[in-house]
Amino acid sequence: MTFQAAITAVAVLAALGLFVSACGTGGTGARDEGPAHADSMAGAKISASPSPSPSRTTDRVNAVRLVKADPAVSAEVKRELKPCVADKYPVDVSYGDLTGGAADDIVVNVLTCGDAVGIGSYVYREQDGSYRNVFKAEEPPVYAEIDRGDLVVTKQVYEKGDPVSAPSGEIVNTYHWRGTRFVQTYSSRNDYGKTAEDAPTPAPAD
Repeated sequence: MTFQAAITAVAVLAALGLFVSACGTGGTGARDEGPAHADSMAGAKISASPSPSPSRTTDRVNAVRLVKADPAVSAEVKRELKPCVADKYPVDVSYGDLTGGAADDIVVNVLTCGDAVGIGSYVYREQDGSYRNVFKAEEPPVYAEIDRGDLVVTKQVYEKGDPVSAPSGEIVNTYHWRGTRFVQTYSSRNDYGKTAEDAPTPAPAD
């Protein structure tokens, strides 16, 4: 399945509220800090450099500029990252302590306009005065968030024969920072319940 086909196939999920809504938050668990939505991030002229204060910082950055300048981000995601309305970009941004650095880490989710389907999730860690990409996931639909100091990445799953409106479930992977990289520490699959309309029709009695 091509990148564009994957986006098209899952766009209807947002309308059903199965993933994220209106470029909003999604996933599971509680965040260390809430997301800075696209309407508050777009066009912000804020330096990506951390504060010189020795204490932890929560300085906001221009997430769109950060993603577009990142060589680790695929060309497909960069092409999709464009304003939805005026200068409003479809990005969700969360700040919190994932890696134990001097500045808060940044979790950026890139979404599609309108349907708000997650097409890329990234984590940036401050290092030597700039932010470095230390995690990426680019298989839509995907969404990452901070949950009690861990990185939680949610991806919906389709089995053979699933209609685009009814995935079989979701896989939730939890990652913990171990020195220089994220290590997966837990994985779970949640199977969505099937309605009566989804159940197979029994064969007629002879």
